[in-house]
Amino acid sequence: MNRLYNYDYVCMSESLDAEKFVVATFLVRASGTTDLVARAAGMAIEQTTGTWLDVPGETPELVQNHVARVVGIYEVPDRTKPWQLNADEERIFLMRLAFPWDNFGPDFAQMYSAIPGNIGGGNVKLLDIEMPQSFVKDFKGPKFGVKGIRDLLGIHDRPLVNNMIKPCAGCTPEEGAKYLYDAAVGGVDIIKDDELVAADRHFSPLEKRVELYMKAIEKAEKETGEKKLFTLNITDRADKIRDNAIRAIKAGANALMVNTFAVGLPIVRMLAEDPEINVPILGHGTAAGGFTDSPYYGMSIELYNAKLQRLAGCDIINDCVPYGKMPMLKNKYIRIYEMCMAKFYHLNPTFVNAVAGVHPGMVPQLIEDLGTDIIIGAGGGVHGHPMGAVAGGKAFRQAIDATMKNIPVREYAETHKELKAALDVWGVYGEGGNLFSRVLG
Repeated sequence: MNRLYNYDYVCMSESLDAEKFVVATFLVRASGTTDLVARAAGMAIEQTTGTWLDVPGETPELVQNHVARVVGIYEVPDRTKPWQLNADEERIFLMRLAFPWDNFGPDFAQMYSAIPGNIGGGNVKLLDIEMPQSFVKDFKGPKFGVKGIRDLLGIHDRPLVNNMIKPCAGCTPEEGAKYLYDAAVGGVDIIKDDELVAADRHFSPLEKRVELYMKAIEKAEKETGEKKLFTLNITDRADKIRDNAIRAIKAGANALMVNTFAVGLPIVRMLAEDPEINVPILGHGTAAGGFTDSPYYGMSIELYNAKLQRLAGCDIINDCVPYGKMPMLKNKYIRIYEMCMAKFYHLNPTFVNAVAGVHPGMVPQLIEDLGTDIIIGAGGGVHGHPMGAVAGGKAFRQAIDATMKNIPVREYAETHKELKAALDVWGVYGEGGNLFSRVLG
Protein backbone atom coordinates (compact mmCIF):
# COMPACT_ATOMS: atom_id res chain seq x y z
CA MET A 1 0.00 0.00 0.00
CA ASN A 2 1.24 3.51 -0.82
CA ARG A 3 2.66 4.94 2.42
CA LEU A 4 0.68 8.15 1.85
CA TYR A 5 -2.55 6.22 2.42
CA ASN A 6 -1.28 4.65 5.64
CA TYR A 7 -3.75 5.29 8.43
CA ASP A 8 -0.89 6.00 10.83
CA TYR A 9 -0.94 9.48 9.26
CA VAL A 10 -4.69 10.06 9.44
CA CYS A 11 -6.69 10.64 12.58
CA MET A 12 -10.14 11.69 13.67
CA SER A 13 -9.67 14.90 15.61
CA GLU A 14 -11.91 13.54 18.38
CA SER A 15 -9.40 10.78 19.08
CA LEU A 16 -6.39 13.05 19.49
CA ASP A 17 -4.89 13.69 22.90
CA ALA A 18 -5.52 17.40 22.50
CA GLU A 19 -2.84 18.47 24.99
CA LYS A 20 -0.11 16.80 22.91
CA PHE A 21 -0.83 18.46 19.57
CA VAL A 22 -1.02 21.87 17.96
CA VAL A 23 -3.40 21.93 15.01
CA ALA A 24 -2.50 23.99 11.93
CA THR A 25 -5.08 25.04 9.36
CA PHE A 26 -3.81 25.65 5.82
CA LEU A 27 -5.40 27.09 2.70
CA VAL A 28 -4.20 24.97 -0.24
CA ARG A 29 -4.58 25.58 -3.97
CA ALA A 30 -4.32 22.59 -6.27
CA SER A 31 -5.09 21.53 -9.83
CA GLY A 32 -8.16 19.46 -10.54
CA THR A 33 -6.14 16.25 -10.72
CA THR A 34 -4.14 16.66 -7.51
CA ASP A 35 -4.54 13.85 -4.98
CA LEU A 36 -5.10 15.97 -1.85
CA VAL A 37 -5.31 12.95 0.44
CA ALA A 38 -1.81 11.91 -0.57
CA ARG A 39 -0.57 15.50 -0.52
CA ALA A 40 -1.83 16.08 3.01
CA ALA A 41 -0.17 12.92 4.28
CA GLY A 42 3.02 13.90 2.47
CA MET A 43 3.00 17.29 4.21
CA ALA A 44 2.43 15.61 7.58
CA ILE A 45 5.36 13.24 7.10
CA GLU A 46 7.74 15.77 5.50
CA GLN A 47 7.44 18.18 8.44
CA THR A 48 7.83 15.59 11.18
CA THR A 49 9.42 12.13 10.88
CA GLY A 50 10.46 11.37 7.32
CA THR A 51 10.33 12.04 3.62
CA TRP A 52 8.58 10.91 0.45
CA LEU A 53 9.62 7.28 0.81
CA ASP A 54 10.19 4.85 3.65
CA VAL A 55 13.48 5.23 5.50
CA PRO A 56 14.87 2.50 7.77
CA GLY A 57 14.78 4.44 11.05
CA GLU A 58 11.13 5.45 10.73
CA THR A 59 9.85 2.79 13.11
CA PRO A 60 6.19 2.33 14.06
CA GLU A 61 6.97 3.63 17.55
CA LEU A 62 8.66 6.77 16.19
CA VAL A 63 5.75 7.38 13.82
CA GLN A 64 3.22 6.92 16.61
CA ASN A 65 4.94 9.47 18.85
CA HIS A 66 6.13 12.07 16.38
CA VAL A 67 4.35 12.04 13.01
CA ALA A 68 1.78 14.75 12.24
CA ARG A 69 -1.78 13.58 11.58
CA VAL A 70 -4.20 14.65 8.88
CA VAL A 71 -7.37 15.57 10.76
CA GLY A 72 -9.31 17.36 8.03
CA ILE A 73 -9.46 18.07 4.28
CA TYR A 74 -12.32 20.28 3.12
CA GLU A 75 -12.89 21.57 -0.39
CA VAL A 76 -14.45 25.01 -0.94
CA PRO A 77 -17.02 24.69 -2.45
CA ASP A 78 -17.69 21.19 -1.16
CA ARG A 79 -18.10 19.23 -4.39
CA THR A 80 -18.91 15.53 -4.46
CA LYS A 81 -19.38 14.34 -8.07
CA PRO A 82 -16.75 14.09 -10.85
CA TRP A 83 -18.90 16.01 -13.30
CA GLN A 84 -18.88 19.02 -10.95
CA LEU A 85 -15.18 19.51 -11.71
CA ASN A 86 -13.12 20.35 -14.77
CA ALA A 87 -9.76 18.59 -14.87
CA ASP A 88 -7.83 21.83 -15.44
CA GLU A 89 -9.75 23.85 -12.84
CA GLU A 90 -7.98 25.20 -9.76
CA ARG A 91 -9.39 23.80 -6.52
CA ILE A 92 -9.28 25.37 -3.04
CA PHE A 93 -8.96 23.27 0.11
CA LEU A 94 -8.77 23.82 3.84
CA MET A 95 -6.36 21.29 5.32
CA ARG A 96 -5.88 20.63 9.04
CA LEU A 97 -2.72 18.93 10.29
CA ALA A 98 -2.09 18.07 13.95
CA PHE A 99 1.59 18.30 14.95
CA PRO A 100 2.92 16.68 18.14
CA TRP A 101 4.34 19.76 19.81
CA ASP A 102 6.93 17.67 21.64
CA ASN A 103 8.78 17.69 18.30
CA PHE A 104 9.64 21.38 18.62
CA GLY A 105 8.64 22.48 22.13
CA PRO A 106 7.41 25.95 23.11
CA ASP A 107 9.92 27.58 20.75
CA PHE A 108 9.02 29.99 17.93
CA ALA A 109 12.04 29.18 15.78
CA GLN A 110 11.46 25.44 15.77
CA MET A 111 7.70 25.85 15.48
CA TYR A 112 8.26 27.95 12.34
CA SER A 113 10.61 25.27 11.04
CA ALA A 114 7.84 22.69 11.33
CA ILE A 115 4.79 24.88 10.64
CA PRO A 116 4.85 25.95 7.82
CA GLY A 117 8.44 24.82 7.33
CA ASN A 118 9.17 23.48 3.85
CA ILE A 119 5.50 23.27 2.85
CA GLY A 120 4.66 26.98 2.95
CA GLY A 121 5.19 27.59 -0.76
CA GLY A 122 3.23 29.51 -3.37
CA ASN A 123 0.12 27.35 -3.08
CA VAL A 124 -0.11 27.01 0.71
CA LYS A 125 -1.10 29.66 3.29
CA LEU A 126 -1.04 29.03 7.03
CA LEU A 127 -4.29 30.42 8.45
CA ASP A 128 -4.19 29.48 12.12
CA ILE A 129 -2.43 27.42 14.79
CA GLU A 130 -4.59 26.10 17.62
CA MET A 131 -2.51 25.57 20.75
CA PRO A 132 -3.33 23.56 23.87
CA GLN A 133 -2.75 24.93 27.34
CA SER A 134 0.11 22.48 27.84
CA PHE A 135 1.96 24.24 25.00
CA VAL A 136 1.08 27.84 25.88
CA LYS A 137 1.84 27.53 29.62
CA ASP A 138 5.56 28.11 29.04
CA PHE A 139 4.92 31.47 27.36
CA LYS A 140 4.48 34.45 29.66
CA GLY A 141 2.85 36.77 27.13
CA PRO A 142 2.44 40.53 27.68
CA LYS A 143 3.82 41.82 30.99
CA PHE A 144 1.37 44.72 31.02
CA GLY A 145 -1.28 44.36 28.36
CA VAL A 146 -4.40 46.50 28.35
CA LYS A 147 -4.92 46.78 32.11
CA GLY A 148 -1.26 47.27 32.90
CA ILE A 149 -0.85 50.12 30.45
CA ARG A 150 -4.05 51.75 31.66
CA ASP A 151 -2.77 51.45 35.23
CA LEU A 152 0.57 53.05 34.28
CA LEU A 153 -1.22 56.00 32.68
CA GLY A 154 -4.07 56.18 35.20
CA ILE A 155 -6.63 56.19 32.37
CA HIS A 156 -9.44 53.65 32.54
CA ASP A 157 -12.47 55.30 30.96
CA ARG A 158 -11.60 56.24 27.37
CA PRO A 159 -9.56 55.21 24.32
CA LEU A 160 -5.90 56.20 24.44
CA VAL A 161 -4.18 58.33 21.81
CA ASN A 162 -0.82 57.39 20.30
CA ASN A 163 1.37 59.58 18.10
CA MET A 164 4.17 58.54 15.78
CA ILE A 165 6.78 61.29 15.61
CA LYS A 166 6.89 62.78 12.11
CA PRO A 167 9.27 63.43 10.42
CA CYS A 168 11.13 60.26 11.38
CA ALA A 169 14.44 59.22 9.77
CA GLY A 170 17.04 61.97 10.10
CA CYS A 171 15.28 63.69 12.99
CA THR A 172 17.73 64.84 15.69
CA PRO A 173 17.01 64.37 19.42
CA GLU A 174 16.44 68.10 19.78
CA GLU A 175 13.95 68.20 16.92
CA GLY A 176 12.19 65.02 18.01
CA ALA A 177 11.85 66.25 21.59
CA LYS A 178 10.03 69.34 20.32
CA TYR A 179 7.65 67.23 18.20
CA LEU A 180 7.07 64.87 21.12
CA TYR A 181 6.36 67.70 23.55
CA ASP A 182 3.83 69.33 21.22
CA ALA A 183 1.93 66.06 20.79
CA ALA A 184 2.05 65.23 24.50
CA VAL A 185 0.93 68.64 25.72
CA GLY A 186 -1.89 68.50 23.18
CA GLY A 187 -3.26 65.42 24.93
CA VAL A 188 -1.55 62.41 23.31
CA ASP A 189 -0.96 59.61 25.84
CA ILE A 190 1.71 57.50 24.11
CA ILE A 191 4.34 58.80 21.73
CA LYS A 192 6.35 56.27 19.75
CA ASP A 193 9.39 56.27 17.58
CA ASP A 194 8.60 55.58 13.97
CA GLU A 195 9.58 52.10 12.76
CA LEU A 196 12.06 53.78 10.39
CA VAL A 197 14.02 55.33 13.26
CA ALA A 198 17.01 53.17 14.15
CA ALA A 199 17.84 52.43 17.77
CA ASP A 200 21.15 54.23 17.70
CA ARG A 201 22.27 56.35 14.72
CA HIS A 202 24.81 59.15 14.51
CA PHE A 203 22.06 61.76 14.02
CA SER A 204 20.09 60.44 17.03
CA PRO A 205 22.16 58.54 19.61
CA LEU A 206 20.07 56.34 21.91
CA GLU A 207 20.98 57.87 25.27
CA LYS A 208 20.69 61.44 24.00
CA ARG A 209 17.29 60.71 22.45
CA VAL A 210 15.99 59.15 25.65
CA GLU A 211 17.36 62.01 27.77
CA LEU A 212 15.75 64.79 25.74
CA TYR A 213 12.52 62.94 24.99
CA MET A 214 11.93 62.03 28.63
CA LYS A 215 12.59 65.62 29.68
CA ALA A 216 9.92 66.66 27.19
CA ILE A 217 7.61 63.98 28.63
CA GLU A 218 8.16 65.25 32.19
CA LYS A 219 7.46 68.83 31.13
CA ALA A 220 4.26 67.81 29.35
CA GLU A 221 3.15 65.74 32.35
CA LYS A 222 3.57 68.72 34.67
CA GLU A 223 1.59 70.98 32.36
CA THR A 224 -1.26 68.56 31.64
CA GLY A 225 -1.42 66.59 34.90
CA GLU A 226 -1.46 63.41 32.77
CA LYS A 227 1.04 60.55 32.57
CA LYS A 228 2.70 59.86 29.23
CA LEU A 229 4.67 56.98 27.69
CA PHE A 230 7.40 57.13 25.06
CA THR A 231 8.25 53.90 23.21
CA LEU A 232 11.86 53.96 22.03
CA ASN A 233 12.66 51.82 18.98
CA ILE A 234 15.43 49.39 20.00
CA THR A 235 15.43 47.38 16.73
CA ASP A 236 18.98 46.38 15.83
CA ARG A 237 21.24 43.40 15.25
CA ALA A 238 20.26 40.41 17.36
CA ASP A 239 23.34 40.70 19.55
CA LYS A 240 22.59 44.36 20.35
CA ILE A 241 18.87 44.41 21.04
CA ARG A 242 18.88 43.42 24.71
CA ASP A 243 21.73 45.82 25.39
CA ASN A 244 19.75 48.58 23.68
CA ALA A 245 16.78 47.82 25.94
CA ILE A 246 18.84 47.91 29.14
CA ARG A 247 20.63 51.10 28.06
CA ALA A 248 17.30 52.75 27.27
CA ILE A 249 15.75 51.80 30.61
CA LYS A 250 18.82 52.97 32.53
CA ALA A 251 18.61 56.27 30.65
CA GLY A 252 14.98 56.69 31.79
CA ALA A 253 12.85 55.17 29.00
CA ASN A 254 9.41 54.11 30.23
CA ALA A 255 8.45 51.95 27.22
CA LEU A 256 10.10 50.24 24.25
CA MET A 257 9.31 49.38 20.65
CA VAL A 258 10.68 46.65 18.40
CA ASN A 259 10.09 45.80 14.74
CA THR A 260 8.94 42.26 15.42
CA PHE A 261 9.02 40.77 11.93
CA ALA A 262 12.43 42.28 11.23
CA VAL A 263 14.06 40.84 14.36
CA GLY A 264 11.93 37.71 14.83
CA LEU A 265 9.49 36.65 17.53
CA PRO A 266 12.08 34.64 19.51
CA ILE A 267 13.89 37.91 20.24
CA VAL A 268 10.64 39.66 21.13
CA ARG A 269 9.86 36.86 23.57
CA MET A 270 13.33 37.15 25.06
CA LEU A 271 12.76 40.85 25.74
CA ALA A 272 9.25 40.39 27.13
CA GLU A 273 10.25 37.61 29.52
CA ASP A 274 13.42 39.33 30.79
CA PRO A 275 12.81 40.51 34.39
CA GLU A 276 15.17 43.46 33.89
CA ILE A 277 13.01 44.79 31.05
CA ASN A 278 10.17 46.07 33.19
CA VAL A 279 8.45 48.45 30.76
CA PRO A 280 5.76 47.87 28.09
CA ILE A 281 6.77 46.70 24.61
CA LEU A 282 5.10 47.90 21.43
CA GLY A 283 5.45 45.41 18.58
CA HIS A 284 5.56 46.84 15.06
CA GLY A 285 5.06 44.32 12.25
CA THR A 286 6.73 46.37 9.52
CA ALA A 287 7.78 44.20 6.53
CA ALA A 288 5.35 41.43 7.52
CA GLY A 289 3.04 42.40 4.65
CA GLY A 290 5.22 40.50 2.19
CA PHE A 291 4.56 37.39 4.26
CA THR A 292 0.88 37.95 5.11
CA ASP A 293 -0.79 39.92 2.30
CA SER A 294 -0.98 37.27 -0.42
CA PRO A 295 -4.34 35.46 -0.50
CA TYR A 296 -2.58 32.18 -1.28
CA TYR A 297 0.76 31.86 0.51
CA GLY A 298 2.56 32.89 3.68
CA MET A 299 0.60 33.32 6.90
CA SER A 300 -2.69 35.00 7.80
CA ILE A 301 -2.23 38.47 9.22
CA GLU A 302 -4.42 37.77 12.24
CA LEU A 303 -2.24 34.78 13.16
CA TYR A 304 1.02 36.71 12.93
CA ASN A 305 -0.09 40.18 13.93
CA ALA A 306 -2.36 39.16 16.81
CA LYS A 307 -2.03 35.61 18.14
CA LEU A 308 1.73 35.11 17.74
CA GLN A 309 2.77 38.65 18.72
CA ARG A 310 0.58 38.33 21.82
CA LEU A 311 2.13 34.94 22.56
CA ALA A 312 5.58 36.50 22.21
CA GLY A 313 4.71 39.18 24.78
CA CYS A 314 3.84 42.37 22.89
CA ASP A 315 1.85 44.73 25.11
CA ILE A 316 0.73 46.81 22.11
CA ILE A 317 0.44 45.91 18.41
CA ASN A 318 -0.56 47.95 15.37
CA ASP A 319 -3.73 47.21 13.41
CA CYS A 320 -4.24 49.04 10.10
CA VAL A 321 -7.73 50.52 9.85
CA PRO A 322 -9.97 49.89 6.80
CA TYR A 323 -10.37 53.62 6.19
CA GLY A 324 -6.83 54.98 5.92
CA LYS A 325 -3.76 55.02 3.72
CA MET A 326 -3.03 51.26 4.03
CA PRO A 327 -6.56 49.87 4.28
CA MET A 328 -7.22 46.47 5.79
CA LEU A 329 -10.30 44.41 5.04
CA LYS A 330 -12.72 45.21 7.86
CA ASN A 331 -13.19 41.58 8.89
CA LYS A 332 -9.40 41.18 9.22
CA TYR A 333 -8.97 44.37 11.26
CA ILE A 334 -11.77 43.35 13.62
CA ARG A 335 -10.48 39.78 13.86
CA ILE A 336 -7.02 41.07 14.83
CA TYR A 337 -8.65 43.04 17.64
CA GLU A 338 -10.64 40.01 18.78
CA MET A 339 -7.56 37.78 18.86
CA CYS A 340 -5.70 40.36 20.92
CA MET A 341 -8.54 40.75 23.43
CA ALA A 342 -10.21 37.32 23.66
CA LYS A 343 -9.37 34.95 26.51
CA PHE A 344 -6.16 33.06 25.69
CA TYR A 345 -5.39 30.93 28.74
CA HIS A 346 -3.27 32.97 31.19
CA LEU A 347 -2.02 35.56 28.66
CA ASN A 348 -2.87 39.22 29.23
CA PRO A 349 -4.78 40.91 26.39
CA THR A 350 -2.68 42.98 24.01
CA PHE A 351 -3.66 46.61 23.37
CA VAL A 352 -4.56 47.32 19.74
CA ASN A 353 -3.24 50.53 18.20
CA ALA A 354 -5.52 51.46 15.27
CA VAL A 355 -3.23 53.14 12.75
CA ALA A 356 -2.32 54.16 9.18
CA GLY A 357 -3.81 57.41 7.95
CA VAL A 358 -6.02 58.06 10.96
CA HIS A 359 -7.48 61.54 11.51
CA PRO A 360 -9.97 62.90 14.08
CA GLY A 361 -12.92 62.44 11.73
CA MET A 362 -12.42 58.65 11.93
CA VAL A 363 -12.69 58.48 15.72
CA PRO A 364 -16.47 57.79 15.91
CA GLN A 365 -16.15 54.93 13.41
CA LEU A 366 -13.16 53.38 15.19
CA ILE A 367 -14.96 53.40 18.54
CA GLU A 368 -18.09 51.97 16.90
CA ASP A 369 -15.96 49.19 15.40
CA LEU A 370 -13.78 48.25 18.36
CA GLY A 371 -15.18 49.89 21.48
CA THR A 372 -13.25 52.00 23.96
CA ASP A 373 -10.45 49.55 24.83
CA ILE A 374 -8.33 50.75 21.93
CA ILE A 375 -5.44 53.05 21.17
CA ILE A 376 -6.04 55.50 18.33
CA GLY A 377 -2.74 56.05 16.55
CA ALA A 378 -1.89 58.99 14.30
CA GLY A 379 1.28 60.50 12.87
CA GLY A 380 0.37 63.02 10.21
CA GLY A 381 -3.08 63.41 11.77
CA VAL A 382 -1.35 65.11 14.72
CA HIS A 383 1.73 66.76 13.21
CA GLY A 384 -0.04 67.72 9.99
CA HIS A 385 -2.92 69.52 11.74
CA PRO A 386 -3.37 72.99 10.14
CA MET A 387 -2.93 74.66 13.55
CA GLY A 388 0.11 72.58 14.55
CA ALA A 389 0.77 69.43 16.57
CA VAL A 390 -0.55 70.76 19.89
CA ALA A 391 -3.86 71.39 18.19
CA GLY A 392 -3.57 67.99 16.51
CA GLY A 393 -3.45 66.25 19.86
CA LYS A 394 -6.33 68.34 21.16
CA ALA A 395 -8.45 67.53 18.10
CA PHE A 396 -8.14 63.80 18.76
CA ARG A 397 -9.04 64.20 22.41
CA GLN A 398 -12.01 66.37 21.48
CA ALA A 399 -13.21 63.77 18.96
CA ILE A 400 -12.97 61.10 21.67
CA ASP A 401 -14.81 63.30 24.18
CA ALA A 402 -17.60 63.96 21.68
CA THR A 403 -17.99 60.28 20.83
CA MET A 404 -17.97 59.21 24.48
CA LYS A 405 -20.73 61.77 25.14
CA ASN A 406 -22.75 60.61 22.10
CA ILE A 407 -22.44 64.03 20.50
CA PRO A 408 -21.82 64.13 16.71
CA VAL A 409 -18.29 65.36 16.06
CA ARG A 410 -19.55 68.02 13.63
CA GLU A 411 -21.75 69.43 16.37
CA TYR A 412 -18.98 69.26 18.98
CA ALA A 413 -16.58 70.99 16.59
CA GLU A 414 -18.72 74.13 16.58
CA THR A 415 -17.37 74.95 20.05
CA HIS A 416 -13.94 73.30 19.71
CA LYS A 417 -11.73 75.06 17.17
CA GLU A 418 -9.02 72.39 16.98
CA LEU A 419 -11.51 69.69 16.08
CA LYS A 420 -13.27 71.99 13.64
CA ALA A 421 -10.02 72.76 11.82
CA ALA A 422 -9.28 69.03 11.48
CA LEU A 423 -12.74 68.20 10.18
CA ASP A 424 -12.63 71.12 7.74
CA VAL A 425 -9.48 69.64 6.18
CA TRP A 426 -10.05 65.88 6.45
CA GLY A 427 -13.79 65.50 6.93
CA VAL A 428 -15.71 62.88 8.90
CA TYR A 429 -15.48 59.28 7.79
CA GLY A 430 -18.78 58.17 6.30
CA GLU A 431 -19.88 61.58 5.08
CA GLY A 432 -18.50 61.19 1.58
CA GLY A 433 -15.71 59.62 -0.47
CA ASN A 434 -12.57 58.13 1.02
CA LEU A 435 -10.00 60.83 1.76
CA PHE A 436 -7.28 58.46 0.53
CA SER A 437 -8.89 57.60 -2.81
CA ARG A 438 -6.39 59.79 -4.65
CA VAL A 439 -3.54 57.82 -3.05
CA LEU A 440 -5.08 54.37 -3.37
CA GLY A 441 -6.31 54.83 -6.94
